[in-house]
Amino acid sequence: MTAEEENPPTTAPPAGSAKRALVGRLSWGLADQAASSISNFAVGIYVARSLGVTAFGVFSLAWVTYGVVLNVSRGLATDPLTVRFSGPPSAAWRGAVGRSTGTALGVGAALGAVCLLAGLGLGGRVGPAFVALGVTLPGLLLQDAWRYSFFAAGTGRKAFLNDVVWGVALVPAMVVAARVGSVAAFVLAWGASATVAAGYGCLQSGIRPRTARAREWLREQRDLGYRYLVENVSLSGASQLRAYGLGAIVGVGAVGAVRGAELLLGPFLAVLMGLSLVTVPEAARVLRQAPHRLGRFCLLLGGGQAVGALLWGSALLLVPGRLGELVLGDVWHSASQLIVPVSLGVAGAGLGTGAAAGLRALGAARRSLRCQLFASACYVGGGLGGAAAGGAVGSAWGVAAATVSGSAVWWLQLRSALREHAQDPIREVRTS
Repeated sequence: MTAEEENPPTTAPPAGSAKRALVGRLSWGLADQAASSISNFAVGIYVARSLGVTAFGVFSLAWVTYGVVLNVSRGLATDPLTVRFSGPPSAAWRGAVGRSTGTALGVGAALGAVCLLAGLGLGGRVGPAFVALGVTLPGLLLQDAWRYSFFAAGTGRKAFLNDVVWGVALVPAMVVAARVGSVAAFVLAWGASATVAAGYGCLQSGIRPRTARAREWLREQRDLGYRYLVENVSLSGASQLRAYGLGAIVGVGAVGAVRGAELLLGPFLAVLMGLSLVTVPEAARVLRQAPHRLGRFCLLLGGGQAVGALLWGSALLLVPGRLGELVLGDVWHSASQLIVPVSLGVAGAGLGTGAAAGLRALGAARRSLRCQLFASACYVGGGLGGAAAGGAVGSAWGVAAATVSGSAVWWLQLRSALREHAQDPIREVRTS
């Protein structure tokens, strides 16, 4: 089956209505990410304030591990879905969503078992957090798969409602976790409430995840899925290696300081992540309707995010110390020293996401894989080299330099891919 058969070319709508539709989809993406980030932010702030910088470091190790597993699921399950099945819901979309969500659920069960066994083996302060993560991974990954499925269909409102359900379910779960007072309890509260939202996603879509057809999905999407898997895991794996290495070189407290600085940029990161939910589907629509505008679309997307990160970081420098301590408690002092390099790092990453969206829309998986491997290698090298030279502050500056370098490579590859597409605009993409 060709890409044209799955997403047939459409006649471009009038400019005014197309812009209104784009703004509407972007708005739901931002609203959805705001709902998702509020719950994550609330859990992170509570752990930072109540359990101290060391416990927050343990929580951060579990968090970055979840990020790796999440990106495995996205690479195999939902990234191919957004590239090849973005458009109004149809019979093809429903069938693809059933196989895609089934794949996400299977990934959660398999890797959740690995986390569970690792946690039991580790013991100590870190082990229980990984046990809790392993138990809740299937629900966490399925909930994320529903979000991407809804945005692929252009129905971001459903994704927003799903995250609202997650946030509502999180309230009583956090009350119980607060009485226990451990990192593992909060990981369980966070994951269990996501499982409630995952169940609601089945009701919203009327689709049952088909784990039995996960192998079929992997076979159909192998030309994209496995490259996206390596690409995504290299991204999140780099973050995990940097966190583990930073903890080994400087101490677990340094991991908490870096995570605290990232929490300070939380509202902006929520905007960035909200846009990421819709950027690939929107870039795919631009490619189908007006391919000559794809480069400009990606430049506006990446440039806007970079400028926003710099403005937000500048505002953080004006925050009074007392207010910072009110938000992060004892973590504020160490986290505030990282605001400038972390902001520059986020700006560099934001600029690169514009080019990444364009490469995904073009289906240039080989190019995007090369870019991500290079960026990840720079991230680990800069983060750990900086940690050895200057502790947490040095690590943050090393990462900032790495993200700017990686962004340049993303844009060079997008320029080459756009030239190739202009010379050969009709290309078939194998899916079976």
